[in-house]
This record gives sequence, structure tokens and C-alpha cells, in this order.
Amino acid sequence: MWPRQELLKPIWHAFSALDLDHEGKVSKSQLKVLSYNLCTVMRIPHDPLTLEEHFKDDNEGPVSNHGYMPYLNKFILDKVCQDFDVEEFNKMCWTLCYKKNIHTKHLLISDHDAFKVWCIFNFLSEDKYPLIIVIEEIEYFLRKLTEAMGSVWSEPRFADYKLKMKTKTWLTAWELIELVGLGYFSQGVNRHSMSMGIDAVFIELILDVLKQGYMLKKGHKRKNWTERWFVLRPSSLSYYVCEDLLEKRGDIILDQAYCVEPLPEKEGKKCLFIIKCADKNFEIGVSDRKKRQDWIQAIQTCIQLPRRGLTSPHREARLSRRELRLRRHVDEDDLSERMRQLQAANESKQRQLEDMRMKMEEAEAKAALEELRRKKTQADLQDRYRKDLEREKMVRQQMEEQVAQKSSELEQYLQRVRELEDMYHRLEEALEDERQAKRDEEAMRKLQAKLLEEEAAKRAELEQIHLQQQRALSQTQAENQELLAERLAKERGLQAAMQQLERLESERRGALEQYQIVSKNLERAANKTKKWKDKVAKQEGLLRLIQPGDKAPQLITNWGPASFTNSELELRKKTWQDSKIQAAQAPWPNE
Repeated sequence: MWPRQELLKPIWHAFSALDLDHEGKVSKSQLKVLSYNLCTVMRIPHDPLTLEEHFKDDNEGPVSNHGYMPYLNKFILDKVCQDFDVEEFNKMCWTLCYKKNIHTKHLLISDHDAFKVWCIFNFLSEDKYPLIIVIEEIEYFLRKLTEAMGSVWSEPRFADYKLKMKTKTWLTAWELIELVGLGYFSQGVNRHSMSMGIDAVFIELILDVLKQGYMLKKGHKRKNWTERWFVLRPSSLSYYVCEDLLEKRGDIILDQAYCVEPLPEKEGKKCLFIIKCADKNFEIGVSDRKKRQDWIQAIQTCIQLPRRGLTSPHREARLSRRELRLRRHVDEDDLSERMRQLQAANESKQRQLEDMRMKMEEAEAKAALEELRRKKTQADLQDRYRKDLEREKMVRQQMEEQVAQKSSELEQYLQRVRELEDMYHRLEEALEDERQAKRDEEAMRKLQAKLLEEEAAKRAELEQIHLQQQRALSQTQAENQELLAERLAKERGLQAAMQQLERLESERRGALEQYQIVSKNLERAANKTKKWKDKVAKQEGLLRLIQPGDKAPQLITNWGPASFTNSELELRKKTWQDSKIQAAQAPWPNE
């Protein structure tokens, strides 16, 4: 059942559109047509005679809005007792009024989208006529529209828009449609996205759809799982074949005694929940756990609405916003009253301060007179004191002259006494200097004798040290000669060893050259032998040459195969050792 206040708003638009002269009155013939259309879309039996009976005293003149309202309440709205297609009702009223108030050709939205914005305006507008929407509800609607379009809300842009409105804090339905259609708050959004955003807000606020989407539902007879499009409203959960809502498959009326709970995994389905009703239960599955939790929470909210005496979350939120605005206006009025009282109190204080200022000026004038009298009295006293001071000054000068004379005589006497005392002190100092000079001379004689004794002892000690140094020097020279002879002998041995090493190196090089020559000869001989063997093999076939083999193992050196035998190597080794022993036993040249 729709609230009467929400039904009156579209009818008001239709009535205003029929008022061509803008005098608040419409002819009876037009009201008959309007009443007939209202009864048709609201499924109410229409009685044309009741309209004539109701307005029989108005003769043939037009009927005002206040005159039509009692008839509308009594014969139409009071008879609404069943659900009707509210969208068709809104479209009928929209058809009567929109062409006379707005043209959508220059806008970014279609007529159908403009109709949805008009319905949203009726839902969010204030319950007073003419209908307006306040700036807070405009911001609420634009925020929801921006969120539905997937855009980001721009707070600075809305602040600029409010500044452009200046003192105007509301819009009419047609101004709101133009604001949305011009795309001031949807820049960069195409027409399709804007249309989808308006449709999403319309479904949420006007059709009162809290949540919708595809889910799996388990059948009650065949027990199979079928995908359905579910639409959640405050009092029911409906499911359709698809999202176009053309073929409804059923409704689940959400009673406050019902409950919704999650189900464990079964039949291969993971994210399941159940709605427990009085006569039967509904098992439903979704794609993930988050969706399941969102659906369970939304359904529980709808079940709890009757317990708290609420009808729709959006209507309750709208009432809360209106109450908040009302409280804010009351607070602003209280603040204005307090400011007025404070201003009156301030003016009273200003008057009091002015009175006090005048009193202070009078007091200052009196104080100035008193100050003149005081200054005159003070001047007389100063003259009298000045004369007394001059007399005292003359007496004081005479006394100071006498004191100065006496002081000069006393100073001369004291000067003679100081001279005599100074002479006495100088004589005493001269005697003391003479005695000190004698004591210093005696101490110098003793010190010279002591220094002479110490010098003799030091000279004897230095002679002894000089002898020891000479002996140590001669011993060091002998040791140096021995070390030099030994070094020379070692140098001679080292030179002999170096000569022998050079000789061996030259012998090695000669042996290596000889080995290279022999290797080349052997290679040439091997090549000749191979050629000869090839010739013999070609001529004789099975003939095989017998070659002499090596009787001793071949020696290998760092430069390749050796050019001498093992016995020759032993002989050379023995010769080298003998020469080394002879060189070690031979005397050095400098020995």
C-alpha cells in the first residue's frame, strides 16, 4: 500500500499542468478526464456523477486545487485498497505534465530517463506545495547516481554549483531533470552509462528493490537446481525467469516469523542458504561466500523491518534526513533568536557604556579643576621651599669653607708624618738588603765547592767509560774482519755455483738442440719407411716388414723424449756431484 502523500505528488503535477492560466484552477471537464484516468490506473470503479454532485455549487466555473482535494481524497484515494501498477500511475501523470514543462531534445537523457528522474524527485521532495527538492536531497540523489554510473563524486564541483545557486537552496522537478540531463556532474560518462545509472537509482528508490541478481533455486517437486533472477523488496523476495521481469515464477513473502540460515555443502553446491517459511523451505545457492553473506544479511534486514515497525529502509532514511533538517532548522532558528537577544543585550550594554562615558567626562572635568587647584597650591609651596633651601644653602657654604680650611691644615700635618714614616721604612729595607747579600754570598761559596767535587768525580767516571769504549771498539773491528772474510768466502762459493749452473744450462740447451735434430731425422726416416712400406704393400700384397724394437724403456723429459740413455744420465749426474764437492772444498780467493 503506497503512502497517500506519495500518490498526491504526481497528481499535483498533473493538476498544475492542466492549470493553463496559472491561477490554481482547472475546468470540470479536464478534472473529469483526470479523475477517470486516475480511477483506471488505480483500479478503482469510476462514478462520473459523484464529480457533478460534489461540484454542483461551483456552477460551470473552474475548480481550485483546494476544492478538488476533498473529492480526490474521498472518492479516489480512500478507495485504494489493493496494489496497482504504480509505474503506470506515474506515467499517466507524467504524460499530462512533461511536454508543457520541459524539452529533452537538448539533454543527454531520453524521455524515459527524464520520467525516472521525475519519479525520484517526487520521492525525495518535501511534503509541501509547490513541490521542491532541497539542496541536501539533491546531493543525496547525485551521489547515488554518480556511484551507480561507476564515477567518483566531486565535492569541489558540487560546492561550486551551490555557490552558483547563491541564496537559492532548492530546485523544481524540471530544474532537476535539466541539471541531470546537461551532464554537469557526469562529465566523461556516455549516454548508456548515464541511463543505466538513472535506472539503478530508480529501481532502488522508487521500485523499492533492495537487492537483485541471479541465484540457483532448488525445486520443490523435481528437486533440480534452476537459475532464477531474484528481486528483494522490503516485504517479499520474487524470482523470475530472467532479468527482464516479464515471466515471474513466484514470490516468497517475508514474514517476521521466518528466518534465513546458511547451509553446508551438498549435492556439489557450496555456497547455499535456506529461507525457512511456515509451509515450506527454499534452498538457494550463490557463486561465492561474500554474495551468500550479502543476501542473508539483506533478507534478515527485511524480516526484521515489521518487528521494528518500519516499512522501507529508503523511506525511513528519507524521514530521518527530514527530521535532521528540521532539527537543524530549529537549531538555526534558536541560534538566530539567541543572536537577536545577544544583539539587543549588546545594544543595551552600548547605551550603558555611553552613559558611563558621559559620567566619566563630567568626572574628568571636575578632576581637571581639582588638578588646577592642586597645581596652584603646589606652586606656592615650592616657592616657599625654594627660599628656605636658598637660605640653608648659604649657611652650608660658609660651613664648608671653614671645614675646608681645617682640612687643608690637617692634610699638611699628615703629609709630614707620612714622609717621616716612609724614610724610616727605607732605612730598615736597606739594612735588611745588606744582611741578605751576606747570606747569599756564603751560600754561593758552599755551592761552588760542591760543584767542584762533583766535576772531579764525573771526570774520573768519563775516563773509565772512554777506556771501555776503546776496548769495545777494537773487539768490534776484529769481529768485523772475521765476518768480512766469511762473507767473501761465501760469495766465492756462490760464484762457483753460478758458473757451474750456467755450464749445465748450456749443456741442456746443446742436448735439446741435438734432440730436435735427431727428432727431425727420425721423422724423415719414418716418412721414408712409410712410403717404402706402402710401395711394398702395393707390389707384394701380403709381405710384412720386420722392424727392430726398443730393448730399454725410453726416457721422457720436460722437453719431450730424451736423447741419451739411462746409464748416460747416471754418469752425468755423478760428474756434476763431484764437481760440486770440489768447488765446496776449494779455498776462497781472499782467504
